[in-house]
Amino acid sequence: MTINLIKLCVGAEKVEDLIQWQKQRAALNPDGLPRHVTRMWPKRADELLDGGSLYWVFKGVVLARQRIIRLDEVTGEDGITRCGIVFDPQVIRTQAQPRRPFQGWRYLKPTDAPADLTDRQLREDPLPPKLNAALAEIGVI
Repeated sequence: MTINLIKLCVGAEKVEDLIQWQKQRAALNPDGLPRHVTRMWPKRADELLDGGSLYWVFKGVVLARQRIIRLDEVTGEDGITRCGIVFDPQVIRTQAQPRRPFQGWRYLKPTDAPADLTDRQLREDPLPPKLNAALAEIGVI
């Protein structure tokens, strides 16, 4: 069975910020793929690698996801081994879903994950983040 992760996208106000940051950082990785290094190794790694994604929360609203390709051991300069979550470079936009702040990452069941945006929705002009969050909060989108 597949499971996903959800995480706050700290320092990014919109999806484009994440895309730009990942492009800059991915060039520093040996395989050129984007990754996020976290100190905790997921206990449900097999389920994550069975088609799971990481859903990104921007300013209190889930707006995008990335498919998880693999989990790498990453040893920092301090000698501590951490988990490198390696992503598919494609960032997939999702329907807006409000989310309260939390620390680290959490598991997210596929039934609780927001749907991907349709091609028609992707062609529309995106709403400003504050309006998107307000509409999602009251259940309009």
